[in-house]
Amino acid sequence: MPVAVLTMISIVGPMKFFFSTGAWRTQTILYKNVHLKFKTVEFQMQDVGALGYNKRTVEVFYLTPLFMITNEVPNDIDKRVEWVKVDKEVNELDLKFP
Repeated sequence: MPVAVLTMISIVGPMKFFFSTGAWRTQTILYKNVHLKFKTVEFQMQDVGALGYNKRTVEVFYLTPLFMITNEVPNDIDKRVEWVKVDKEVNELDLKFP
C-alpha cells in the first residue's frame, strides 16, 4: 500500500504542477501594425507560482479576442515601416509597482 501511495504522489505531483501554470498575460503592447490593427508585438508574463514569472516578447496575431497566434519577433522590427511604437501598459497580471 505505501508503494502505491508514493507512486501516486510522484506521478500526480509533477502533473498537477505542470498543468497549473497560468496563461501568458500581456503586460505591455510594444508595437502595433499600421496595416493590420489586430497584429501587435507584446511583452507577456506567465505566473508560475513560487518560481516567479516567465517572460517573453512575441508578435501576436489576434484571430478573435479569445484566440491568437504568436510568433517570434523579428530582430529589425524597429526599422520596419509597418510597425509603430506605442508602449501601452496593459498589466493583465495586476502587478503593483512602487
